[in-house]
Amino acid sequence: MEIRQLRYFVTVADEGGFARAAERLQIVQPAVSQQVARLERELGVRLFDRSTRQIRLTGAGERLLPEARALLDVEERIRHVATDIATGRDGVLRLGTSQGLGDRLDLVLQELPPKLGVRLSALPLDERLAAVRAGQLDAAFVRVLDAAPGLELLPLWTDRLVVALPAAHPLAGKPVLELGDLARLPLRLAPRADNPPLHDLVLAACRSAGFEPVCGPAFTTVQDTLAEIGTGAASWTILYQGATDLVPARRVALRPLADAEITTSLAVPPAPPGPMLRLLLDAVRRGTAQ
Repeated sequence: MEIRQLRYFVTVADEGGFARAAERLQIVQPAVSQQVARLERELGVRLFDRSTRQIRLTGAGERLLPEARALLDVEERIRHVATDIATGRDGVLRLGTSQGLGDRLDLVLQELPPKLGVRLSALPLDERLAAVRAGQLDAAFVRVLDAAPGLELLPLWTDRLVVALPAAHPLAGKPVLELGDLARLPLRLAPRADNPPLHDLVLAACRSAGFEPVCGPAFTTVQDTLAEIGTGAASWTILYQGATDLVPARRVALRPLADAEITTSLAVPPAPPGPMLRLLLDAVRRGTAQ
């Protein structure tokens, strides 16, 4: 049984004859008659009474007609969904993320087509990049990175780096901080394995400013680290600007770091972007323009 046979069957029933059905289908009448007869043989029932000039449905034909219509409706829906998938407006976008994207991620996601599902994976940087290379992710947000072997990096936006320190500390009174201001305070930095580009960037910047940072407790999560900065011994850490909405305002002060910006990029396979990625890039442009 073929879809076209069911379509011919429904069209003959709607038009009340093989000649009018052939005209509507824009094929010759014998082809319609042959396919309907083949369908009848395959089903083992007669669908039409041909004993009079007017073609009429048999009892079996009346019973099977709504089932045939339902199947054709399913086929039409499949075609529509397939078209939407081919244009990127339906399907699942598998996207790697990281801490600190903040409101930017929400603004981007709300610009995507409503039927396009998004599956977010928060993975360490190396795992994110490996997943894109392996085809397990369609793309991944990355920061500070200048190159990723086997992948293309598409720059999206820049963020300032922000210093978080105790609100009661004298340095909190300065509107903008220089790295040299922080030389005596312990630095809370995540282990290099967690974020090699940022770890290397901060250490190199401190050394360029003329000091080797005093190592404090390791940075863990944004919430936990900031809670410890606000209540424990004086220390500081570096945040991406997008993560600052998570800061408890009373005990932690945020101050921009002078002349310090980082770029967020999208890591993608080295090929022309497909429909979903083009929609994602358009969503980034619209979302970050707000």
